[in-house]
Amino acid sequence: MAKTETKTQAKKTAAAAKPAKTAKTAKTETFSAEERAAMKERSKEARNRGKQTPEEAEAEVLAKIAEFDEDDRKVAEKVHAIVRKNAPGLTPRLYYGMPAYAKDGKVLCFFQQSGKFKARYSTLGFQDNAALDDGAFWPTSFAVTKMTAAVEKQIAALVKQAAG
Repeated sequence: MAKTETKTQAKKTAAAAKPAKTAKTAKTETFSAEERAAMKERSKEARNRGKQTPEEAEAEVLAKIAEFDEDDRKVAEKVHAIVRKNAPGLTPRLYYGMPAYAKDGKVLCFFQQSGKFKARYSTLGFQDNAALDDGAFWPTSFAVTKMTAAVEKQIAALVKQAAG
């Protein structure tokens, strides 16, 4: 009985020694609703990964794009077309609920619509496996507010370079 009491007392002492969480501390340790939703989407995507054909994965990406608001949808559809044309070896798939394109099973680039995390603009992002290296400093994410011929050309060049 004495050993049980000692263990219990030790646990109470350890618990009392921990600093109490303040409202500020608790807030910084939690994720936003958008971040939690993205993590749930990622978990679902991981479970489905091996079960989908490439055609089903692309259909899922296109269905996700169709859910975007009009401005983001137009840009995302163009990005999708540019990637498919200029890097046909990349495989479309969802990544944290965002349209993404993978090379050898690893996401290479992705499109994040502005509404995803309440941002003021959409972004085209590249992962570290993208061949965009340029010295000791280079961008890996690009803001996209509207699609123009010049922007299309820049995205095509970036995607070609990233895919190697």
